[in-house]
Amino acid sequence: MNYAVEAEKLTKYFGNLIAVDNVSFKVRKGEIFGLVGPNGAGKSTLIRMICTVLRPSSGRAYVEGYDVIKHAQEVRKLIGVVQEKLILYAPLTPVENLEFFGKLYDLDSKVLKERIKELLEEVKLLAVKDKPVGTFSTGMRQRVNIARALLHDPKVVILDEPTNGLDPQSVRWVRDYILNLKNKGLTIILTSHDMYEIDELSDTVAIMDKGKILEIGRKEELKAKYNASKIEDVFLELTGRELRDEISGRLKRRGW
Repeated sequence: MNYAVEAEKLTKYFGNLIAVDNVSFKVRKGEIFGLVGPNGAGKSTLIRMICTVLRPSSGRAYVEGYDVIKHAQEVRKLIGVVQEKLILYAPLTPVENLEFFGKLYDLDSKVLKERIKELLEEVKLLAVKDKPVGTFSTGMRQRVNIARALLHDPKVVILDEPTNGLDPQSVRWVRDYILNLKNKGLTIILTSHDMYEIDELSDTVAIMDKGKILEIGRKEELKAKYNASKIEDVFLELTGRELRDEISGRLKRRGW
């Protein structure tokens, strides 16, 4: 099997709204797969279906050959997810956070202890392993968050806006670390609004809008097809240059 992730006609409805519309794609093992689209394109819904968080309305998805519906527990053991929102407990130290999440994966205590030390060395945080995460900078917290996603040694890593809000040094570190994960043989699905980041890191790029994948292919092939020097130019050609303003409904209930 040459593919780590496969989607076949994945569709998701929320009432009358179709968030993901008959989407099919394949992610090669060991590649970085860039998934991009404007706000509201359906990326997050698509990712949540692959992660077994949302059940598809129709269609199929597989991770390392396991059906995300029929074999959800097996899929969860195979994937590590770094969400845009940090999943950490501020009063706890990096070690305590990682111990907590490691136990959720039912990792052996001795193996977990060794894994935590190894990962904290990799993310350059061993020296502050006993400090509360709430005192860390955003970049430091994101490095703990990445370590959390890798605790159980997943085969597929899903990175949702991993450099959003980080300082330039942290951005550079995260990007280099992503390439390091690829060099170790991991498969990576990367979402980002930073087209430079997608252009630099991705092997394959899928451009999504209004629930559909508009174009998918190897990065250089897409640029050649659209006579573009950058993936950003391909993206804008397909999705348009009009602003995509969104207004939250959360304040409407308060009369604003």
